[in-house]
Amino acid sequence: MNVESVFENNKKWIAQKLELDPEYFTKLGKGQDPKLLYIGCSDSRVTAEDLMGLGPGEVFVHRNIANLVVGTDLNAMSVVEYSVKHLNVEHVVICGHYGCGGVKAAMQSADLGILNPWLRNIRDVYRLHQRELDTIKDPEKQYNRLVELNVQEQCVNLIKTAVIQKAVRNHDLKVHGWVFDIRTGKLIDLKIDLDGILKYIMQIYTLD
Repeated sequence: MNVESVFENNKKWIAQKLELDPEYFTKLGKGQDPKLLYIGCSDSRVTAEDLMGLGPGEVFVHRNIANLVVGTDLNAMSVVEYSVKHLNVEHVVICGHYGCGGVKAAMQSADLGILNPWLRNIRDVYRLHQRELDTIKDPEKQYNRLVELNVQEQCVNLIKTAVIQKAVRNHDLKVHGWVFDIRTGKLIDLKIDLDGILKYIMQIYTLD
């Protein structure tokens, strides 16, 4: 890849946008009003706006390895706080994807250096759901199921936070768990029963 080509691509992109709408960048400069916060994976093959068919200003995006929501990650927590309290998003989506390298790495016993503490969060998901996962003998299906369960646990982690709890109570904020099938392009709503999952643990995590 020639990095200089990026700037040439940028010029072409500007020309294309202005040809369609001479006021395109003027409108962008007036601010943003996204209704959706998307927390997804950093994988270079998974672009949030494209897979949802949304454009600039329509979705606030945070991405990291394996779409994790970790309470001590000030980057992710700042994104959540800002999007919910200041942008007033109405939906928060955790979106994983099949073929996730982070999830696959967490299934292996290799020492991956600085990645170890990050991937430990996914290994904790495996531990929580080991009984189910160990019954899946097909490695690919087991891998895919861990991707789905990781999304589920990140939704739970999200709902543990005070800012999300208050927005759910006061503004009917919705939390969603999705998976992107990188082999077909299909976006899948996992329809996670968060109320059912949280029913027995919210007495521990509820924050007034």
